[in-house]
Order: sequence, then structure tokens, then C-alpha cells
Amino acid sequence: MTESTAPKTVAQIEADIVAARTRLAGTVDELHTRTAPKEIVRRQVETAKVKFAEATRTESGDLRTERVAALAAAAVALIGLGVWRRHRG
Repeated sequence: MTESTAPKTVAQIEADIVAARTRLAGTVDELHTRTAPKEIVRRQVETAKVKFAEATRTESGDLRTERVAALAAAAVALIGLGVWRRHRG
């Protein structure tokens, strides 16, 4: 028999089990960290910051004034709508 086809010893099997447990524990810990509410919020905030920067800045970093003005106008319109609804109802 060659070494690749030789049956494993009990010690080798136990070592394989310990290694598999260690890998599984690491995977479970990573999944727990990734699915923690604070981590999810942190990733969403980071994504929003990146998207906002991409929407308001050129590739060279210059401010896109037309987009910033449009965002400001939309914010003013939403605030105005909220104030109008409060006074109306």
C-alpha cells in the first residue's frame, strides 16, 4: 500500500477532527460577526457614504454643484411637504 491509500491512524483521524472543528468555529465566529446588527449598520452607513460621495463628487474629487443643488432642492421640498401636512391636518 502506498501512503496515500494507507488507512489513517486513530491519531490522524482525531487530528483531522480537531482541525475541522477549529475551521468550523472560525466560520461560525465570522458569520456571527457579519450578522451582528451593529456590523450590518456600519456596512450600510459606509455604503451610503460612498454612494453619496460618488453622486456629489467627480472622479477627480471636484464638487458636482448641479447634483448638490438638486439634492438640496429635494430636501427643501420634503421639509416643505412635511410642514404643509402638519399645518393642514
